Amino acid sequence: MATPLSDTPLSPSSPLMKVAVVGLGTMGTGIAEVLAKAGREVIGIDVGEDQAARALAALEAATARAVRRGRLTDEERAGMLARVRTATDLTAAADADLVIEVAPESYEVKQQILGELDGIVRPDTILATGTNALSVTRLAAGSARPERVLGLHFFNPAPAMKLVEVVSSVLTAPQAVAAVTALAIELGKEPVAVGDRPGFVADGLLFGYLNQAAAMYEAKYASREDIDAAMRLGCGLPMGPLALLDLIGVDTARTVLEAMYAESRDRLHAPAPILGQLSEAGLTGRKAGRGFYTYAAPGSATVVPDALTPAAGDSRAGGRPVRSVGVAGSGTMASGIAEVFAKAGYDVVLAARSEEKAQAAKARVGKSLARSVDKGRLTSEAAAETLGRIVPAGSYDAFAEVDLAVEAVAEDLDVKRQLFAALDKVCKPGAVLATTTSSLPVVACARATSRPQDVIGMHFFNPAPAMKLVEVVRTVLTADDVHATVREVCGRIKKHAVDCGDRAGFIVNALLFPYLNNAVKMVQEHYASLDDIDAAMKLGGGYPMGPFELLDVVGLDVSLAIEKVLHREFREPGLAPAPLLEHLVAAGCLGRKTGRGFREYARR
Repeated sequence: MATPLSDTPLSPSSPLMKVAVVGLGTMGTGIAEVLAKAGREVIGIDVGEDQAARALAALEAATARAVRRGRLTDEERAGMLARVRTATDLTAAADADLVIEVAPESYEVKQQILGELDGIVRPDTILATGTNALSVTRLAAGSARPERVLGLHFFNPAPAMKLVEVVSSVLTAPQAVAAVTALAIELGKEPVAVGDRPGFVADGLLFGYLNQAAAMYEAKYASREDIDAAMRLGCGLPMGPLALLDLIGVDTARTVLEAMYAESRDRLHAPAPILGQLSEAGLTGRKAGRGFYTYAAPGSATVVPDALTPAAGDSRAGGRPVRSVGVAGSGTMASGIAEVFAKAGYDVVLAARSEEKAQAAKARVGKSLARSVDKGRLTSEAAAETLGRIVPAGSYDAFAEVDLAVEAVAEDLDVKRQLFAALDKVCKPGAVLATTTSSLPVVACARATSRPQDVIGMHFFNPAPAMKLVEVVRTVLTADDVHATVREVCGRIKKHAVDCGDRAGFIVNALLFPYLNNAVKMVQEHYASLDDIDAAMKLGGGYPMGPFELLDVVGLDVSLAIEKVLHREFREPGLAPAPLLEHLVAAGCLGRKTGRGFREYARR
């Protein structure tokens, strides 16, 4: 019979000095390293002697690298290695204070391990599962001591990643949570307390996004290289989604998504068929040597060319000559785009609805260039030459001789259609007309002209001078040489162009905003706090900003508008904007620009 936790109290500062780690794969070995470094005695247990030997070898290699890099002394390394021993039988965990299992994601396997441990460990021992897909409650219910079973979800690689999700079931005793949380802090990690649902916080948000990226690739909307580059360059992510799926394991991702879908019944969580196809074929990612990409060898991180790798060079037809560029608009995006083209040596006409607005937009470029000079990124002479290439104009009539016209006006279809109708009359025959829309149909702008074949999307990201990505959006009417022209121009202005079709959200917003919307739903359902969700995605997913930080920067009204467009186009119930987001927008809480969004900000 299990001893009630209240009979053997554990204080929040409980050292949990002896820890058994069951399962010595990559994650188990990493957790063992973290524990040993923090002074814990570690018993590594794996059914295979070879695997246990590999784990020790990996630990010796990792600590040796740490010594070479000055992160450990020889004495510290020797102490760490002395604190780790391995075994092939669960009985080695008999006197452990805490057991962490990181066995394969299978109820049968994990329940068997926990059941055996019930008869081996002390009554006061805490049992932690490292699952990221299975129900902690279901695993705990099969134990003779459910109040001492919880989830302890490390992220890969465990020595480097700061986040640890501490997962409570309805059966978990608070004292066990407190003890494990204190341990996580002593390990140098940042623990986040979450409830029991598949994926928890970080993976719950991450895997939905990865699934949508897989579905986007499967639909042949964009190439794997363009999808990954778009999310790295457009969102500042450390890896693209398809490369990340290969790293995680395509089969693992499929398992997590199946568990998420079983609970949510949200079609956005239903694993994309390609995940099943790759899994069944054994193409599970890096560990197999092939997944979405092909690798030099199983376990290698080196991508090698395969049949899907784009050919070197550009075999596309040549584009039209572009010597001068017109930029329509007076806001931050318009001035940023004008700066980008002028820096690249183009003559730029910066036109707005009045001479005053155009002059103000040019002045904004001047301030931006001055900041670059102050930071040593640009010489005073280069800044002056760049600014001198920009001619402000109070009328779009000034676009009469430009070779490329780029509009960056308000994200309103009626406004854009009116502008394209005007450009159609003003611009010379053969001029390329581009819209920077992030969510509106490019073809609707094209149809406002008598030359839809000359219209294309060039979606720059804010701030345009700094962000390397441009989504090149061709419609079913766009001419090949117009597409080639824009690709060539992107190369000259030193931007990375990715090709995508004319549908809502293109690549980046179609993947980013459902993720942001799901984060809002988590808060709305009181599953986790704003701070914990932001911390989870920054520390566990490597995101430069948490979802709520990003929403407040982008603007809640802008975010809501994009989510409405996505929902209207794809008709997926899971894409419907979260009511909490709609309520905040209705209340005028739009983010940093109003001083209040999901958080409050000091007024400038």
